[in-house]
Amino acid sequence: MSGRVLLMGPLADPRMMAALGLAPDGAPVMLPGRLTGGGRAGIAPDGWPGWERAAEGHISAQPVRPTPQLVRYAEIMDLQAIDAPEGMVVGAAAGVRADDGTFRAELAAQVAADLLARDPAQPAAEIRARLPMIALWADSRLRAAAERGSALPPGPKGEDRLRIESRSEPYGRYFSVESLRLTHRLHRGGWSDPLERAVFVSGDAVVVLPWDPMRDRVLVVDQFRAGPAARGDGQPWIYEPVAGRIDAGETPESTALREAVEEAGLTLERLIPAPAFYPSPGVAAEFIYGFIGIADLPDGAATVSGLPSEGEDIRGHVIARDAFMRMAMDRRIVSGPLMILALWLDKRAEGLRQGLAPG
Repeated sequence: MSGRVLLMGPLADPRMMAALGLAPDGAPVMLPGRLTGGGRAGIAPDGWPGWERAAEGHISAQPVRPTPQLVRYAEIMDLQAIDAPEGMVVGAAAGVRADDGTFRAELAAQVAADLLARDPAQPAAEIRARLPMIALWADSRLRAAAERGSALPPGPKGEDRLRIESRSEPYGRYFSVESLRLTHRLHRGGWSDPLERAVFVSGDAVVVLPWDPMRDRVLVVDQFRAGPAARGDGQPWIYEPVAGRIDAGETPESTALREAVEEAGLTLERLIPAPAFYPSPGVAAEFIYGFIGIADLPDGAATVSGLPSEGEDIRGHVIARDAFMRMAMDRRIVSGPLMILALWLDKRAEGLRQGLAPG
């Protein structure tokens, strides 16, 4: 990619241009046609808009001089330049793309910055294969900044209380491990010595406990889990809530609804927010959003579900809530998220049921 090129669609967004070290090189150029799709541009390689050159209308394209960052980014995204009479066009694919939502420029720019921060020697195709998890993690960090970005108690006072000097990824496949070098303010005053900390990175997730308030039943699932198996637990199949990762561009609520269908075959009537938490903040950068899902759970509601493409083999169990609480108190529930939801629902079930009753 050399000489002047024309940026089209999401790639011409000022936030994307800033992430790629690009500056305008002249006034915008009007191109014929229209763009379709593009809601997942910068998140998925096939998420860029389609350019219908023969369609009615015009599209504004921004001339730029390519930077090494743009060249590397286009290689990772497998974003091919299109030869047009007006010049080489970058930022779209020829043809029509289905509508896939609204372009999220802040997330796409964060993903671009994360991609460019990786080892230049790492093959582009290798990075591209991990793009869904890279985008998921970028979205998790943006969500954390939006929801918990202020310096709240506990901890030392003041905004300047943590300094991350460097961040690297010594292991990265589906999940990854990040190595941080940091210093932080001390409770007794002053600053800590530089610390090296390794963190398991999996991104934000949701857990949801389907509950039928009329029959006072819950649905839990069981499936094989590698963690207990690695520990040598003789029972690596454990009871859990419905759960799943929040894909880039999703919300916790939309993920909870989707996972209820995928893991339990349930269409939830309503979501009630429950506690959100870090399950193991000393070693894992996972934040979990909890929900109680209002559902109809007649006899026969439990199924065997899951996505074979993700190696899932999930069995549902419909259990009366009083029997479920006995299981929790008898230490038959060893999933921390399920225990939290069980105790939270037990304290609030009657009030929730009254609030759900027809007025």
